[in-house]
Amino acid sequence: MNSKDQKVLVSTFEKEVYEGLTAFPKYLSSKYFYDEIGDELFQQIMALPEYYLTRAEYEIFETNKSGIIRSFDANKKGFDLIELGAGDGKKTKVLLKELQEEEYDYTYVPIDISQNAVDGLVKNLNLEMPEVSVQGQIGEYFEVLDRLQHISDRKKVIMVLGSNIGNLLHPRAIQFLKKLCKAMHPEDLLFMGFDQKKHPQKVLDAYNDKSGVTAAFNKNVLARINKELNGNFDLNKFMHWETYDPESGTAKSYLVSKEKQTVDIDNLSLQVHFEAWESIHTEISQKYDDDIVKWLAKESGLKIVESFSDENGDYKNYVITKA
Repeated sequence: MNSKDQKVLVSTFEKEVYEGLTAFPKYLSSKYFYDEIGDELFQQIMALPEYYLTRAEYEIFETNKSGIIRSFDANKKGFDLIELGAGDGKKTKVLLKELQEEEYDYTYVPIDISQNAVDGLVKNLNLEMPEVSVQGQIGEYFEVLDRLQHISDRKKVIMVLGSNIGNLLHPRAIQFLKKLCKAMHPEDLLFMGFDQKKHPQKVLDAYNDKSGVTAAFNKNVLARINKELNGNFDLNKFMHWETYDPESGTAKSYLVSKEKQTVDIDNLSLQVHFEAWESIHTEISQKYDDDIVKWLAKESGLKIVESFSDENGDYKNYVITKA
């Protein structure tokens, strides 16, 4: 691999694509799956029969909504509901409706890396639930954490749904949780979804659907490089590949080059050489059990106070405080 000449990399996207494709083994971050096309593909994934995660968490919210919001603010003193990685907010709307019906005093602050997702959610909520006070913000989790402390003086309930924590291996998850802990005041809460360990085939199927939507979602990072960085990836020359290790609970997604090839990325002045069957690691999706979640919390200065599960035990949402 060689760069044609030196070039100042101006955006995080450019910087991280350059770093990932010049590393060995190669990697790209799953956060770059998401743009307008990626958001639409993920909506399709959430509706797939194989993708149990969204349905399981939605079931938890529908079944336990009154208990969940009571755990947020039992004395109805008022709070800010801050959601990291808000997406389309479908599940959150279940809680928002309950908060409205029970006349809680709250502000909803959805945060997402995707401008398209936040704009769409805020617009949608203004139409569907105009009485809800919404303050949408765009940014990466780690950038936004510093802002959390300054949003208001009220109690904060920080939500991380969809098992988004599962995109981080345990050392980075602890680092992330420690930063969350640091951003929390003593009365603040963390409400976080963790996908549970289960039959390995069920996990594999969730990230490798028969219709190929997940493959298209994975390849969207290459499509974005083509579109935004003047790359010439031939998406047909790469295949989506999924693995799952039941011991570690780690599912991994890859894009595998089907032949020896060279790709040009003009905006980075970069040529990327691939051997036949060489991979780009794009995503991890970690699975958990209660002991692992307790350990992660303890290592991060946090503790679990309550949890809510779907009927099958596929998924759990945990209410967490500072230890």
